[in-house]
Amino acid sequence: MKPTTVIGFLGSTLDAAKFGPERWNKWRPTVSICMQEDLRVDRFILIHGSYHQRLADFVMQDIRDVSPETEIVPHLMDFDDAWDFEEVYGKLHDFAREFPFDPDAQDHLIHITTGTHVAQICLFLLTEARFLPGKLLQTQPRGGKPQPIGSWDSIDLDLSRYDSIASRFAETSAESASFLKSGIETRNAAFNRMIEEVEQVAVRSRAPILLMGPTGAGKSQLARKVYELKKLRHQVGGPFVEVNCATLKGDSAMSALFGHRKGAFTGAVQDRPGLLRSADKGVLFLDEIGELGLDEQAMVLRAIEEGRFLPVGSDKEVASDFQLIAGTNRNLMDMVAQGTFRDDLFARLNLWTFTLPGLAQRREDIAPNLEYELERYAEREGNRVSFNKEARELYLSFAEGPAALWQGNFRDLAASVTRMATLSTSGRIDRPAVELEITRLGDLWSGKAAGSTASRATLEEVLGKERLNEIDPFDRVQLAFVIETCRASRTLSEAGRTLFENSRLTRKSTNDADRLRKYLARFGLDWEQVSAMH
Repeated sequence: MKPTTVIGFLGSTLDAAKFGPERWNKWRPTVSICMQEDLRVDRFILIHGSYHQRLADFVMQDIRDVSPETEIVPHLMDFDDAWDFEEVYGKLHDFAREFPFDPDAQDHLIHITTGTHVAQICLFLLTEARFLPGKLLQTQPRGGKPQPIGSWDSIDLDLSRYDSIASRFAETSAESASFLKSGIETRNAAFNRMIEEVEQVAVRSRAPILLMGPTGAGKSQLARKVYELKKLRHQVGGPFVEVNCATLKGDSAMSALFGHRKGAFTGAVQDRPGLLRSADKGVLFLDEIGELGLDEQAMVLRAIEEGRFLPVGSDKEVASDFQLIAGTNRNLMDMVAQGTFRDDLFARLNLWTFTLPGLAQRREDIAPNLEYELERYAEREGNRVSFNKEARELYLSFAEGPAALWQGNFRDLAASVTRMATLSTSGRIDRPAVELEITRLGDLWSGKAAGSTASRATLEEVLGKERLNEIDPFDRVQLAFVIETCRASRTLSEAGRTLFENSRLTRKSTNDADRLRKYLARFGLDWEQVSAMH
């Protein structure tokens, strides 16, 4: 059995008694806890005010007499007004955050019989919200002749019976949602609603979470924030382990994920625990999970469902208790249909699926993210840089307008801010710096950064020189980008989704493949012809 720690208030009335031997005829809840035959208390954290120090000393001595094995730890906590909910909740919240809880090593019982009613309510709220990771403990006297022991019981935390106080969780929930957004005051309503759902799932479930969305939309950052929130609530004690599955290729993928035994293959000179085992008691983030092979997918599924897997070269299974967060920028349903992703693994991941929109779909959030990126730059470089008013208005006018494609999403924004801040040696980003950056971004997104000569060579390869000369220069730039996107995509549908990512959300029909097919036909081209020429 794990050691048990009780946390509770000194009862200034219930725990009080005359200092003579007759006190043992009275039920005193704090002392009675340590007199129970079926409850071993290894440590008692006794919260009391300085005004009741004499009573606290007296009660602690009685506990030592009846339960010598119990370690008593007094904790001084004074209130200006013990019936002020805000003050009591705030001080208990701070206590909960600072206390070195270890739920894996100890059981915790939160005693709510003593203290003011406000203190009892606050202990209830903090325990249900997992800031105090334990069970509620209630004690009461027994009827009949006087006797000091009484009885004890734990309480079922069924919030459906306490609707009248459910609103008290609103502030904590809002704080958690803000935490997941790194404190950024985002304005996109759909994104904010999604984050509120993520917050509820993060603190109430250990089921896998699937984060979908384009590269640079913030999947990795959100996964880490989910872990940090769970750690703050004492729901995980292990590490956050992140791996980009696109980097796991060939035979090394199995070894990296599941570990291996010494001598399992050439070069295996020592045992390797593997990423899944390293994430024990923590969170494992498998980014780009769609890049895993079918064999690896099967083993990941078993590890999720049973918490066990077989390292390479071992005949003995190992265990790891982790929560999985998966990320992908690919359509896993399409991959299931194509046979490249296991349908049973997708079904297991698809319980909690959240799709992060790209920056182009959250243009109203560019302004608050701009300030966030400047703060990150200041922390990273130790040099604070800011916009002057004219430069900020010019940058936001461009960034929030249709000319800004934000193909790399928040990575593009972070890189843009870093460039401007680095080149503004005076500490102020001015209009010329913004104008230069706007030109640089335009070149980047139009492909000029890679060289316009290369774009023309691509078009000549596909169309021929004579046909190319018949096309307006404006259309050449667009067509070159479309062809490069097609060549970087595996299917017509994937290329269509990439090209029409922004506008597809506003249309009733999202047949991007048909739209792309018609565009190519304007120039006498088709998918097979374009995709085959590389």
